[in-house]
Amino acid sequence: MFNYVLRKIVGTKNQRELKRVQPLVARMNERESWAKSLSDEQIREQVRSWRKEVADTPALQKSAVLDRILPDCFALTRESSVRALGMRHFDVQLVGGMGLHKGMIAEMKTGEGKTLVATLPCVLNALEGKGVHVVTVNDYLARRDAEWMGRIYRHMGLSVGCVVHGLTDRQRQKEYGADITYGQNNEFGFDYLRDNMKFRLADYVQRELHYAIVDEVDSILIDEARTPLIISGPSEESTDKYYKINKVIPALVRDRDFTVDEKARSVVLTDEGVEKVEARLAVPNLYDPEQIETLHHVEQALRAHTLYRKDHEYVVKDGEVIIVDDFTGRLMPGRRWSDGLHQAVEAKENVKIENENQTLATVSFQNYFRLYTKLAGMTGTADTEAAEFAQIYKLEVLVIPTNQQNIRKDLQDTVYKTEREKFKAVCDDVEERWKKGQPVLVGTVSIAKSEVLSGLLKKRAVPHDVLNAKQHEREAEIVAQAGRKGRITISTNMAGRGTDILLGGNPEFLAKREVGAEPSPVEIEGRLVQAR
Repeated sequence: MFNYVLRKIVGTKNQRELKRVQPLVARMNERESWAKSLSDEQIREQVRSWRKEVADTPALQKSAVLDRILPDCFALTRESSVRALGMRHFDVQLVGGMGLHKGMIAEMKTGEGKTLVATLPCVLNALEGKGVHVVTVNDYLARRDAEWMGRIYRHMGLSVGCVVHGLTDRQRQKEYGADITYGQNNEFGFDYLRDNMKFRLADYVQRELHYAIVDEVDSILIDEARTPLIISGPSEESTDKYYKINKVIPALVRDRDFTVDEKARSVVLTDEGVEKVEARLAVPNLYDPEQIETLHHVEQALRAHTLYRKDHEYVVKDGEVIIVDDFTGRLMPGRRWSDGLHQAVEAKENVKIENENQTLATVSFQNYFRLYTKLAGMTGTADTEAAEFAQIYKLEVLVIPTNQQNIRKDLQDTVYKTEREKFKAVCDDVEERWKKGQPVLVGTVSIAKSEVLSGLLKKRAVPHDVLNAKQHEREAEIVAQAGRKGRITISTNMAGRGTDILLGGNPEFLAKREVGAEPSPVEIEGRLVQAR
């Protein structure tokens, strides 16, 4: 009761923090006229001046200097955004930017412009010259944000990099050497592991882990926190045993020969099952210390057949088993399950079995991100996990109010007895809205479910796009136009995190598709020479 009365009188901690930064927001708005009065070159000159000032300041006082520069820097970044993108930061976005600079987690509702908010602390902290990392949940968002927000940074004379799958070490060094680097969480983690396996500092691709802003922070630091990133190398063992053991598994009967624990992701043989396996493999005692490896591979083969399903946990593409990321629905080429599980799945699918891997280096997301000197994050749902963020990462959550009152209606869940009834209801609803010309996005939990739903809509002759890990190449095009009139999009959660879908479609993307990509400055110069 006392706490309730106290909150009514002095406000919650969040309300007090929002109130405390209001004078700074007012100061930034005052400095907007100063920022507008500067030419593009004067803006770049001002940034160079700040960089020199921060570089000349003793290490222990740099933080105080950045705090003093903050109002002018944010005002200048806002003006650069207006000139480069035609987008002006709202006051609530300035508040979010200050929270991120202080090493907090900014909770902002969907559509409030978290991507734009990140540019404010990125510019300010880039002045230290130690690099700023913006961590996204996938390569698509990393490329999009680096190209999109990169216009602001380049306008201010700062360099921007993007770390994605498929780059060489030389290219990675260049990208990490930029003032601000965008990339997927896995890329940052694996680059850290690979650097720690190198013999010379000159070969490292990453610089010191100075400041990171984690987009969709609850997904990366809570949901995937204990997910281990593993670098492994091949061992020299024969792959014949996997084919041999795989032939035994189809003869075993669930709940009689083995039991399955779906939650623990484990399978255990019963006494009857042990006897059957021993007879088929001609092994006198499966639990003999000499046969411990055989027992391990039998259990992995059982897991492959019962817990790992095609088009759910993995897909088979070009004779290769490729893992599907649980959290994003994306393919993860080059990644392999350890301890013989990947080989068991390859034997089950009757594709070429690669040698088993042995672990050479490993780190979890939780341990990796705690290595940064300063860490901040953004998401639409952080307050519910505030206690975990505080306990594990020492991060406070700042809930940012929306710029305008939210008028969207969030309806209650509808639960059906069977999946068939659920899919019929979904198809009925989609068809009805499609006839009205209303764009619809349907989210599914797996590739298989998205394709089932697609098949049902095809029978009704309802045109639609499918966005899942199999349609990876068309992703940008599908997402850009998902909001057009009458457009139906079926998606796995790959498009759910941080992907912008504009109502009415994306005119810029349509124009690019019609006239081709924007020419580079070199191409423009060449055309001018030809014209002369």
